[in-house]
Amino acid sequence: MSIANYLTFIRLLMSPIFLFVYLEYEALHLSLTALPYVLLTLLGLAELTDIFDGYFARKFNQVTDLGKILDPMADSIYRTSLFLTFTLPPVQLPMGLIFIFLYRDAMISTLRTICALKGFTLAARPSGKLKAVLQALTAFAIIFLFIPYSLGRLSQETLHLTSTLIVAVTALYSLFSGIEYMYANRQYIKRLLLAKNESFRLKD
Repeated sequence: MSIANYLTFIRLLMSPIFLFVYLEYEALHLSLTALPYVLLTLLGLAELTDIFDGYFARKFNQVTDLGKILDPMADSIYRTSLFLTFTLPPVQLPMGLIFIFLYRDAMISTLRTICALKGFTLAARPSGKLKAVLQALTAFAIIFLFIPYSLGRLSQETLHLTSTLIVAVTALYSLFSGIEYMYANRQYIKRLLLAKNESFRLKD
């Protein structure tokens, strides 16, 4: 375990905390007007761990195969959890959009894990990194929209429709980045398929 990996685990822990605060802010004696600022703080802290885990890994030469797999997996779990949280009132994102994130990331994570078990690691693609940035910006945008809503200056319908539109654009790019990732690593996928076929023949 390295400093970078510890930061990655902290990011994973932020997901249930974010959900709990969003749902139970009244039990925590938070007002609706204070809620978006608390959520912004939690989101900002989580994003900082994403920035610094990569920085520390490079600075102290702690780039590991575990980190290459764990970091994008933690990003996927953490950010998808955020959007799942926003499917609940008052934002109420359509669940169908979130399934695009879920299916895309599950497919990529499964591919990475299988490749790691076979002895070769698939690094993150630039399109995947841009996808992560867009998802982070989208989450910040939704919370910023929450501020005028909490003050009564934005209707729930407008909050819902605007948030849905922003997430839809991000979901489409996420789908594209998944397809691009599969195409860029098609040689590795081919090797996996051939290895499975050879194993099947040997069993026969």
